[in-house]
Amino acid sequence: MRQELMSLPKTLAEDVAKNLVMVARLLDAEPEEAYAYSRVALRLASRVAAVREAAGFASYVTERYSEALTEFRASRRMTGSAELWPVMADCERGLGRPERALEMAGAPEVKQLDKAGQIEMRLVAAGARSDMEQFEAAVVTLECAELGSNAVQPWTARLRYAYADALIGAGRADEAREWFAKAAEADQNGSTNAAERLAEIDGIEFVDALDPDVEVEDGVKATAEVVDEAGDDEDDSEFAEGEGEDYYDDDDEEDEEEGFASPAAE
Repeated sequence: MRQELMSLPKTLAEDVAKNLVMVARLLDAEPEEAYAYSRVALRLASRVAAVREAAGFASYVTERYSEALTEFRASRRMTGSAELWPVMADCERGLGRPERALEMAGAPEVKQLDKAGQIEMRLVAAGARSDMEQFEAAVVTLECAELGSNAVQPWTARLRYAYADALIGAGRADEAREWFAKAAEADQNGSTNAAERLAEIDGIEFVDALDPDVEVEDGVKATAEVVDEAGDDEDDSEFAEGEGEDYYDDDDEEDEEEGFASPAAE
């Protein structure tokens, strides 16, 4: 990304970088704010692949799937990389086109993905099968060597969880319980709610002891103390947005010919 930004005038590059930092910082906790920052970066430098990718993920997490797909396609065209292929396919699912996602799962681009990307593509394909209520097919899609491997990878918990969920859809609850347990065992960073799903199958109900409306065992309602943590007074809600200049206006016609609408100015 740094090399891409170096192609911009210095002040413009700094403004773009600041907004991209905020997108990354807020994407999980405040996705709508991250989306707003991404649109600023997009207005400033729409011909930078990293900006299009960031804008794509901000749109994706806020369920603006059509926008996300446009941005991911633009980034892919600029870089030539297939890295975003699985999330592009998942956007097709979000747009209610699981058949298209399955077509992408069988495309040559999948062979260009690393192992993590191929697993991600498998998860998307299984999700598309479930969208179409083809649960047994979803189960088969997820059956691979990596599913039963003893080695725990960053995607292991999610793969096992998806497999258990597909088994539930297929009416195979006993097998699903086993795989929810395996998913919970592999989930070291809370990427799934496998433990809760396992407890649900076992008839165990979790309650929040800090919820004032929940009665604890001694019959006394729990109370929750709200602590107002002091923070600095600096309001970073607005970075200098700059005048993005029409730095890449001469490329707009090319984008339109290839089906990528140029983003509207904020």
